[in-house]
Amino acid sequence: MYEHGKSDSPVVPARPPNKVTAAEAAEERGLAKGNTGSTTHPGRSAGHDAPSGLDRVREVARRDKEARFTALLHHVTLERLRWAYRAIRPQAAPGVDGVTWAAYGQDLEANLHDLHRRLHAGSYRAKPSRRAYIPKADGRLRPLGIAALEDKIAQRAVVEVLNAIYEADFRGFSYGFRRAEARMTRWMRCRSGSGGRR
Repeated sequence: MYEHGKSDSPVVPARPPNKVTAAEAAEERGLAKGNTGSTTHPGRSAGHDAPSGLDRVREVARRDKEARFTALLHHVTLERLRWAYRAIRPQAAPGVDGVTWAAYGQDLEANLHDLHRRLHAGSYRAKPSRRAYIPKADGRLRPLGIAALEDKIAQRAVVEVLNAIYEADFRGFSYGFRRAEARMTRWMRCRSGSGGRR
């Protein structure tokens, strides 16, 4: 009786609706049409085979070079913020606020929920970078800006979302940071002129 499959028969209303003619009252509804044959459902029940939101963004960016992406903030999720926190080196220097990786991780879930809420509410404001100086070989000092830990987390999460779009535009000979490719490999490709896509 409770099998998965097509609906039984068309639905006939049990009671006539108010203020209608006799012909409309006996109208029946046919079987469902549309996407009923789909094996995946939106949300968490989609399963592992369903493409994630970023996979769909990546596919649109690859297919349509003229596409404009206007709403991407919803891809900065708690999970992505958690991943960004774990991607930061635990020994990284603290920013102007003095918060270290370990201190932020003491109450990680509450901190990430708060950061997520502020990002999506539009109330998040980046802190100024802490200025540090590194000595160079010639005796001069090289200025370095060290971002606060929350800024690093937010930046990494946003970069992950934007990479889904811009990786489609990179060629094998493109300059810039490429996560899965060594510097020497890129240099050799540029030098030889082999511009195969990655």
